[in-house]
Amino acid sequence: MTNHDDIKAILEGAEAPVTDKCCIYRVPFHIRKFNDDAYTPKVVSIGPFHHKSHPRLQNMERHKLLYCKAFLERTQTSLDSWIRYIEEVEPDFRRCYSDTLEFSKKELVDIILVDSGFIIELFCRIISGTWSRDDRFLATPLLFTNIVQDLCLLENQLPFFVLEGLFNLSFASTSSGISFLELTLFYFDNYNRSNLVFNNNTNIRHFTDLIRTFHLQHPLNRRPSRTDTYVKHFPSATELLEAGVSFKVNIHSKCLLDLRFSEGVLQIPQLEVEDSTEILLRNMIALELCHYPYESYITDYAKVLDLLINTSRDVDVLVRKNVLVNWQEDNASVANLFNGLLKNVIRGNDNSHYLTICQDLNAFCKNPWNNSKSTLRQDYCKSPWQTAATIAGIVLLILSIIQTVCSVLQVIQQ
Repeated sequence: MTNHDDIKAILEGAEAPVTDKCCIYRVPFHIRKFNDDAYTPKVVSIGPFHHKSHPRLQNMERHKLLYCKAFLERTQTSLDSWIRYIEEVEPDFRRCYSDTLEFSKKELVDIILVDSGFIIELFCRIISGTWSRDDRFLATPLLFTNIVQDLCLLENQLPFFVLEGLFNLSFASTSSGISFLELTLFYFDNYNRSNLVFNNNTNIRHFTDLIRTFHLQHPLNRRPSRTDTYVKHFPSATELLEAGVSFKVNIHSKCLLDLRFSEGVLQIPQLEVEDSTEILLRNMIALELCHYPYESYITDYAKVLDLLINTSRDVDVLVRKNVLVNWQEDNASVANLFNGLLKNVIRGNDNSHYLTICQDLNAFCKNPWNNSKSTLRQDYCKSPWQTAATIAGIVLLILSIIQTVCSVLQVIQQ
């Protein structure tokens, strides 16, 4: 008779691969394959997913050790106290990741300790402005920018509660004068275009989650509702322009997602398209796909831009109207960027606000009167001189008609 004790033990020890604590995910292969580099760290690995995964990341390991050591020594933090804390939270740490972590407890404790020490010390040096000779390598503009971008990647994260816990542990007996949340907000300040204010009760899961919150601006109870009705057609920027829609930069809101349409004017907050734009958008979209499938506001925004932009001509329209500031090599690369963001991305539901805008734009474009005005404007009012000539022609035509009518009336009276 076969002994089934082994399989019974395996089944009894089985746990759900993803729990409600999970917030750090492997980017699904079916979207990752379109731009693997956008999800992969360039210079520094943080956390277990990319630990020793690529030779190019090994150069930073020495700097991570130096920064961690410097923080512990400067704050006179006991190494044993950090190790004890990490060992205590290690089970919860594992549950934050979508993959089973194939590291022993000791290996994982070492990874958490060094990576946390590096991040905290980096943030402290940035806000204090104190740099040493050892920082000359990390302070170069290219490397500094790459580190910031690497810390935004979904797969390259540590849970925020671990970083905050270690920081607080180091200042348990003294007041540091600043919280770890404030340090983090200072470091990522360039992404906080809405100047959002956070308090220590704000639930931040990790840095990618924070970047997404920056872009959402409003708290959950003030965001647009969701609907199961999908956008079926959205005219491109060129089509909208030809139909008489005017484009205007929305200067009344700093929130990137705040699109408005009223009286033939589509207002869109200005977006600067640079090297980091695709990386940020792709990682926020991946987070929404895995963690916020029914609150996918960044994905909604990317969808609108994807529909607005079909070709380089559409990009040219938006650039001329200052809606887009293109720091890329050409308009075609921007079109390719937005057309590729949502390939294989399955969306849970739609943004009711964007749906209303879409319906209003479609109705505007189908209105014959709007089309007639647009045709007249494009054919006869392309420039100030052409507009003046058109007006003069209309005036002469009216005068000719009046003269003809007067002549007819004279003949009748005779």
